[in-house]
Amino acid sequence: MKLSDGFDARRLRPRGPGGLRWRLGAVFAALLASLGVLLTLAGASTLLGRPAALGPLNDSIGAAITLLLGGLLLLWLGVGLWRRCRRHMRQRYSNELSLSPRLLKKRG
Repeated sequence: MKLSDGFDARRLRPRGPGGLRWRLGAVFAALLASLGVLLTLAGASTLLGRPAALGPLNDSIGAAITLLLGGLLLLWLGVGLWRRCRRHMRQRYSNELSLSPRLLKKRG
């Protein structure tokens, strides 16, 4: 197989800039989801009749429901943001070979 003069093997594995921004976003999202789990558990424990986990912040039923719903919202946002960051890191910074979409078509 003859190699042309313009062949560059480094072109097959393009290296983009580091994904530090997306990694930090994933860490922030994981912390957000963890905070959501903790707030959800604190609100649920008050609703189930356990002593208030956060002191005077959730003494009443209304405050406990607010904590529960706020924790579920933070959990949902954190998981969604984490999945988005992970998906972006996998697509953008994968170490797979770059192939033309024409070569991936089935022959037939």
